[in-house]
Amino acid sequence: MKTEKKIKPLPFPVYFWTVVTIAMAGLADAVYLAISHFRVYTDMAYKSFCAVSKSINCDTVSQSPFSILLDIPVPIWGIAGYLFFLLLLYPAGKASSNKTRLWPTLFVIALAFSIYSIILSIISVVFVHSYCIMCMVSHAVNLMLMFFTWLIHKRFANISIASGIYNDIQWIRGHIKESGIFLGMAAGMILLLMLFTPHYWEMSGFPLGRELSRGTTEDGNPWIGATNPKLVISEFTDYQCFQCKKMHFFLREFMASHPGTIRLIHRNFPMDHTYNPMVKEPYHIGSGKMALFSLYAIKHDKFWEISDFLFNTDTQKGHFNIREMAKAAGFDVIEFARSVNDRSLQQKLRADIREGIRLGITGTPGYLIDGKVYVGHIPADIINTVME
Repeated sequence: MKTEKKIKPLPFPVYFWTVVTIAMAGLADAVYLAISHFRVYTDMAYKSFCAVSKSINCDTVSQSPFSILLDIPVPIWGIAGYLFFLLLLYPAGKASSNKTRLWPTLFVIALAFSIYSIILSIISVVFVHSYCIMCMVSHAVNLMLMFFTWLIHKRFANISIASGIYNDIQWIRGHIKESGIFLGMAAGMILLLMLFTPHYWEMSGFPLGRELSRGTTEDGNPWIGATNPKLVISEFTDYQCFQCKKMHFFLREFMASHPGTIRLIHRNFPMDHTYNPMVKEPYHIGSGKMALFSLYAIKHDKFWEISDFLFNTDTQKGHFNIREMAKAAGFDVIEFARSVNDRSLQQKLRADIREGIRLGITGTPGYLIDGKVYVGHIPADIINTVME
């Protein structure tokens, strides 16, 4: 009769340093994601290495409102979480811990990380419709941390997770001074993050000061900026395009900071299949109507105010309040809502789209500068020339 052989565990340091390595990998991944998130909102030419397609795109995930939790970017929460986890590993790995101390607590923390990873994955599928490769790395890290903390407890302790947590609580109570300092530092770090993390992701229109002249071209296109500019830029944009929004407000701030240098002319180029013949399948649904609302505002000298409102509309969460927009601009709500059926505005929109296609614009934002077309962003050397 065969006797069942008991599996002999590997030496404790093998398990311990495996967990440390995994947690360090998670920390490095979170740091990268935090830097990438910051650059997505602040660097006009930035594109992450994992922005490879519509469905696999880290930048799209960063642009989502779900990338912010309690006024703090999710990657920064990740950095704080992994640092907290690594600090707890110090007393858990000491010889006096007898290979059992704090591992149940670490398992519960890793379990919480994993549950949040599942929630973020569901959000990516249901709401964002795009996936972040580096976020997937973080999800894998969390699952591995959960598995290895459970494995260490199973290998070296003869009690349940619940009993282990009870023992951890008793140990913490026995070291109340050290634990209080540790937890106080953690709470203080979170408070500092919530109070002092700059809201770089909140883009809004630069106040329209007197130094920014406004008008319309002979073709009826709105412009803003210098009366006698060094450089004229025609932008072709979509109100549901994140890069359009980022570049639009960057140029607005630049013009306010460097008056007399640039004139920005606005043209609409919605990537909405209902209006743009270049788009063959549903995409940026509703951006055509948003463009029509902006064209209505030109007649009432409110284009730039409505444009700011439209760029700040959170289309990913379905927020689009026509009544609120009309009220803010002083428009009649019914007339404003009906403007999408105005034949003259529709003709103007289609003229903008035809002009963009004629110029060879294949995506947004597109820029016409001195007869040359640039898609995505404006080269830095062009901006630098007007500063000289």
